[in-house]
Amino acid sequence: MLKVDTDENKMRWQQWAAKALFFVGGFGCASWAPMVPMLKARLALTEDVLGMLLLCVGIGSLLTMPLSGAAAGKWGCRRVLVTTGIFYGMVLVLLSMVQSVYMLVPLVLLLGALMGTVDVVVNVLAVIVEKKSGKRLMSGMHAFWSIGGFAGAGIFSVWLSAGLNHFQAALIAWGIILVLLAVFRPHLMTTGGEKRDGSILAIPRGIVIFIGMVAFVSFLVEGAVMDWGGVFLTSVKHFDMSMAGVGFTVFSAAMLIMRLTGDWVVNRLGGGVVTIGGAVLAGAGFVLLIAAPVAWLLYVGFFIIGIGSANIVPVFYSLMGKQKVMPVNQAVSAVSTLGYLGILMGPAVIGFVANSTSLYVSFGLLGALAFSQAVIATYVLRNFSLS
Repeated sequence: MLKVDTDENKMRWQQWAAKALFFVGGFGCASWAPMVPMLKARLALTEDVLGMLLLCVGIGSLLTMPLSGAAAGKWGCRRVLVTTGIFYGMVLVLLSMVQSVYMLVPLVLLLGALMGTVDVVVNVLAVIVEKKSGKRLMSGMHAFWSIGGFAGAGIFSVWLSAGLNHFQAALIAWGIILVLLAVFRPHLMTTGGEKRDGSILAIPRGIVIFIGMVAFVSFLVEGAVMDWGGVFLTSVKHFDMSMAGVGFTVFSAAMLIMRLTGDWVVNRLGGGVVTIGGAVLAGAGFVLLIAAPVAWLLYVGFFIIGIGSANIVPVFYSLMGKQKVMPVNQAVSAVSTLGYLGILMGPAVIGFVANSTSLYVSFGLLGALAFSQAVIATYVLRNFSLS
């Protein structure tokens, strides 16, 4: 009896350790955001240079994401996440001190590389922990990334408002990351999936390609809502500029609520209802945004998109622990890379389409992609039911 209790306690700590590292990932990303306007002003960056700089974050992530699964397999999740987390916070501090564009570019590339590594390896860890527990945990894990994001953005703003400079705020952020790593390091699983000879690049194969397509659309939609939601409200629906961020705030709140309750919902309704129904709901949300005759229905549209999209990716990450085509660490790495491509490509594609036609057409395209996601999800889930 004592051994059973000890094993259950150990498993609970492993689950909380994984959630803590999801928090660190979201916290680090959010702590970087307030530095962007500061760096623009300090270094007198023009908009085009700033755009290229932000692209470097994506490039850095894409350089490490396809390799991160192999790194987890070779060195284990604990070693990779702790090492990456330490450097993550340190780079934030260095960015707060930088005085030259020539130093800024390599630091931003490194920041992106660390972001990408944390994103992949923490999801590898989540798949392994969930599979070991035999319970649905993935939505709750992803909720902690969102909580970390809210905490990082909010706390950083409070520190700056209280009179601290960016260096001091970044130093405190690094301290928080170090404390979390110190507390939860002993409980992080040392395994990192299968170590396999051959290419260290994670190239999707078989059913993993279709899981990656689902992730690609999900992250594309999220990136588009984040970058273009405010523009849609102010330019197309003629909202005041002070209300530009409301759409994404409503969307993010809906995502967080559904991810906090997502494991419970998936257990009761099933992964098929949550993913296929969620994709249809997200598509309907875009239709509502386009057709809404009154302002409050626009908020409903953003909320519906968030509710529908929230648990699609967590459910499909869970499936990576059940597929046999690729080692779990390589599968997560491949799917995460495709998802991140969606985040990078989404805003650019929406801008190109909007420039050629209108934002109504762009948001209609997003709705169509959400509906197509339901079709892909149906195929993937049917494949797993037949295997």
